[in-house]
Amino acid sequence: MVVRAYQHSLRGSHLPAGQPVLEVDAVSLRFGGVKALTDISFTVTEGHVHAVIGPNGAGKSSLLNCISGLYHPQEGEIRLHTADAPAGGAPASENGTTGEVRTHTLTSLAPYKIARLGVARSFQNIELFAHMTVLENLMLGRHIHMKKSVLASMLWFGPARNQEIEHRHLVEEVIDLLQLQAVRNKPVGSLAYGIQKRVELGRALCLQPALLLLDEPMAGMNAEEKEDMARYILDVHELAHVSVVLIEHDMNVVMDISDRVSVLDFGKLIADGTPDEVKADPAVIEAYLGAEDDDPAVREAVALQEQASEAEENDRG
Repeated sequence: MVVRAYQHSLRGSHLPAGQPVLEVDAVSLRFGGVKALTDISFTVTEGHVHAVIGPNGAGKSSLLNCISGLYHPQEGEIRLHTADAPAGGAPASENGTTGEVRTHTLTSLAPYKIARLGVARSFQNIELFAHMTVLENLMLGRHIHMKKSVLASMLWFGPARNQEIEHRHLVEEVIDLLQLQAVRNKPVGSLAYGIQKRVELGRALCLQPALLLLDEPMAGMNAEEKEDMARYILDVHELAHVSVVLIEHDMNVVMDISDRVSVLDFGKLIADGTPDEVKADPAVIEAYLGAEDDDPAVREAVALQEQASEAEENDRG
C-alpha cells in the first residue's frame, strides 16, 4: 500500500497522548432567566475523539461557544493545557517527553486569543466566504501564523511573498488530505453543501489546532456524504493525531468513531463515559435514544438524577 508522506504536521499540540488537553469545570451559562448550561464538568484527553451529544436545545453548541470564546459563562472555568515543543523537536508522542506544560483559562479570553492558543472550530451553519475560492478560504486558516505587516502583505514582495508561499505548502497538504483538488479554484458559494462542509473542516485544520471543535459537521448530509465526512474526521484523528471535540446527532457515527462521550440534557450533564457505557445508561436511553416510560431502570435512573439536582439546588440555596 502506498502512503502519502506529508511534510507538515497538522497537530498543534505537543502534549503526550493520554494527558488532559481541555478541562470543563463546573461551567454554568445563563441568558437572563434561561439556564443554557448548569454545572457542566468533563475532561478531554489528548489523542481522543470526544463526542458531546444530546437532544436539540440541550446546550451542546452553547458549550462549544463557551470553549471558543463566543460566550463567557457566569460560573466555572474552562482550562486548555498546552506544552512547548520538546528538546530536539521530536514529537512528544515519539519519546514520551514534552516541554513546559502551560495552563490557560479560556473563560475570559477573546475568540482570537483562544484561536492563537490552538483551538480551531467549524460551525453548525457554514461560515465561509462564499465569493472566495476554496484555496483562499483555506489560506484564512493560516492568518494567525502570518507575521508580516499589512503594508508588506499588500505589496506582496520579498519576505511577505516568501511567507505566503511557505504557508501555502501546508494548505496544499490539507487540500490533498480532504481531496479538494478538483474544486480548489472554484468559489465556495458554487459548491455542493457537503463539499462546503469539507472546506470548513479544512480551514480549521489549516490553523494546525491543538484542539479541533466540530459542531455538527454532518448536519444536513445524505448517507454517502456522512460516510465520507466520518472518514475524513478519522483521517484527521488517526493520521494527523489531532484531538477532536465532536457534536453530532447521528448516534451510529458517534458510537463508531468516538473514544469518549458526554451527554447533555436540558443544559445538564447526565452521562460521561465510553460509547458502550453511555449506550447502556438508562438516563441516556430515556433522554436521547427514546426509552419506554414504563422501564423500571429508566425510572430509577431519572429519579436519582432528579434527587441529585434537588440536593444541589438546596445546597446552593
